[in-house]
Amino acid sequence: MLNKYARAFFTRVLTPIAAFLLRRGVSPDAVTLIGTAGVMAGALVFFPRGEFFWGTIVITLFVFSDLIDGNMARQAGISSRWGAFLDSTLDRVADAAIFGGFALWYAGRGDDNVLCAVSIFCLASGQVVSYTKARGEAIGLPVAVNGLVERAERLVISLVAAGLAGLHAFGVPGVDVLLPIALWIVAVGSAVTIGQRVVTVRRESAEADAAGRSEAGAA
Repeated sequence: MLNKYARAFFTRVLTPIAAFLLRRGVSPDAVTLIGTAGVMAGALVFFPRGEFFWGTIVITLFVFSDLIDGNMARQAGISSRWGAFLDSTLDRVADAAIFGGFALWYAGRGDDNVLCAVSIFCLASGQVVSYTKARGEAIGLPVAVNGLVERAERLVISLVAAGLAGLHAFGVPGVDVLLPIALWIVAVGSAVTIGQRVVTVRRESAEADAAGRSEAGAA
């Protein structure tokens, strides 16, 4: 849902930055790699230590590379299948690092096995959400549904909550409960989204199979 509106807005905002990087000879692939490395560092260095505010700041600085690299490729006229593949693959790596960082915190000093399990479920379900659409399209189906919680929603909900929860270290009371709430929301929303996509693929495959049989019978 957020993709539809936020991506268009940030594309306009980040276009001058993309143009500047191109003039400096920076390639879109380099931006993709650096952005992913920055997100992973923010998630796996800060989150396992409970430093959610600073981890979120670092991740936010680098997460916009996901929009900048594509913008650069379009401006330079060098959009390619390889670039799209690299971007999509490293998005999954970055997402896994974020929720892996949460899981490491709750498995360690956070000392909450339930929230550790919820974080791991968020990590795994996020990958499955992406896979269901990619696999459905790979077998020739449109998968004409986005679902309740896509990647943008997962990132916004979890990172905003983590950043606010991190203010607890600065003496702000009560905000530490926001991250657990956000993780449960992402977990439930991801499960619903998987269900939506599975149901859609089942319906579309049945319709495609029926259309194929009808064409075969007419022939």
